[in-house]
Amino acid sequence: MIEHPLDLDAVRAFVRIAELGSFTRAAEALQTTQAAVSLKLKRLEERLGCRLLERTPRYVELSARGEVFLKDARDLLEMHDRALAAFARARQRLAIGISDHVAGPELPALIARMNAQDPQLLIEIRIGSSGDLLQSFDRRELDTVIVRLHAGRNDGELVTEEKFGWFAAPHWQHRAGEPLPLATMAEPCGVRALAGQILDAAGVPWTEIFVGGGVTAVAAAVTAGLGVAALAPRMLPFGAVDVGRRLNLPELPRLPVLLHTRIKDGRPRDALAALSAAFRGAVRG
Repeated sequence: MIEHPLDLDAVRAFVRIAELGSFTRAAEALQTTQAAVSLKLKRLEERLGCRLLERTPRYVELSARGEVFLKDARDLLEMHDRALAAFARARQRLAIGISDHVAGPELPALIARMNAQDPQLLIEIRIGSSGDLLQSFDRRELDTVIVRLHAGRNDGELVTEEKFGWFAAPHWQHRAGEPLPLATMAEPCGVRALAGQILDAAGVPWTEIFVGGGVTAVAAAVTAGLGVAALAPRMLPFGAVDVGRRLNLPELPRLPVLLHTRIKDGRPRDALAALSAAFRGAVRG
């Protein structure tokens, strides 16, 4: 029994010499030198413990043992190449978490752009709050997350910054003397926390009138005329208007969109670059 595996490069060199009948032509086919091919064959013969080729200054031909080994060598190389081809065709999976405050109505177009970048990439997307997604990322349940700035963290790659405002239904009116009614996402939403902090700092009394499980639910509450929500303009329900100036509410800052990823190179990284570029275009648009 052979104790160590065969060197596939040496096996390939042997097959080329046998097929072409020449060390020189085999070296040209393998894009290497004749000396390198000779060394590979010598080591293969030493590993097998037999002479595979008979060579003279005028010809090269298979030995009896070489004739027997040639078919097995070809089968070995074919299986190896088939395995590599199957691996290359296999879809790589990329699990991405996107904050509900980031995903927005452009998500189908963003997914399409990633697919166009690499149709063979299997994309798994989870929508949630930034805090929950970051926890999943830290538990290595997600390869990448695209989230808003989260309190207590200063890591992540800046993708873009986005303007926020105070939005309500066009005919909604704030009742004088009552706290500002806010429609928000459930904790641990970072936008919810920031909005409350800014109102508190400005001395504006407020109360939660609606808590939704996502931006779509919050937008529905705004459309229904329940109150005001802190939203990015591209997330607005149809007809909503910015009431910040009319109600003398404090200005909301531009909020960053951050990319956290363990993907450093290869096809998935190219797809992430396309996704980041698409987000920047959506925010500017």
